[in-house]
Amino acid sequence: MKVAYVQMEPVFLEPEVNYSKAEDLIRIAADRGAKLVVLPELFDTGYNFRSRDEVESVAGQIPDGPTTQFLMELSRELGVFIVAGTAEKGEDGKLYNSAVITGPIGSGYIGKYRKVHLFYREKLFFEPGNLGFRVFNIGMAKIGVMICFDWFFPESARTLALKGADVIAHPSNLVMPYAPRAMPIRALENRVYTITANRIGEEFGLRFIGRSTIASPKAEVLAMGSEDEEEVGVVEIDLELARDKRLNEVNDVFKDRRPEYYSL
Repeated sequence: MKVAYVQMEPVFLEPEVNYSKAEDLIRIAADRGAKLVVLPELFDTGYNFRSRDEVESVAGQIPDGPTTQFLMELSRELGVFIVAGTAEKGEDGKLYNSAVITGPIGSGYIGKYRKVHLFYREKLFFEPGNLGFRVFNIGMAKIGVMICFDWFFPESARTLALKGADVIAHPSNLVMPYAPRAMPIRALENRVYTITANRIGEEFGLRFIGRSTIASPKAEVLAMGSEDEEEVGVVEIDLELARDKRLNEVNDVFKDRRPEYYSL
């Protein structure tokens, strides 16, 4: 199975422009054989909001809003699964930093995830995610989803792995330098593939680091993006490797767990 990250520079508060950018890059990934494509966090709106009104002006419902509808249509046309970050206006009127999952089956809508661990000024505008960590069955693979700062908490990836994820899709807007080094370790300790799709550029003093990363269950960096270019990374992954939790003939990273000793 081939998977891809899309690394792009969203234009702040210009969803239609960002749809066009994303579509061009997703088409490149699909042309190169990718069946799963991961886009950055808030790919459609930009990130560094200055007021709640700005978020309200671009947030959409899932799945009825324009961003999800755009992704559903593209998934059906290209035959690809897409995980992409977007600002969600919930049924309760609250705002969430979310990811939507679409695919070429049925209506095209598969599900959504709301970011659990909010970073910095996100807390001024978004509610913490209330759906928990979710794994989505896309037929050939089980995909877990977390967003950006979720990586900082090892429990995020571990929960997804324990729920059966083969691959962790990780839409991101990284500004700290650590995740490209840490995500291969998250992949190793959980024996899963990870796909971090980051953005580039700068918004109101925040510079995003790029360096989107695909890592293997053996902590191999299979692909890494540049710090400042819009680009696509596509690699072939072996799902059987992610389903084999053995390190050797006697050690299994899940069977060897001793959760009775992990509580405080």
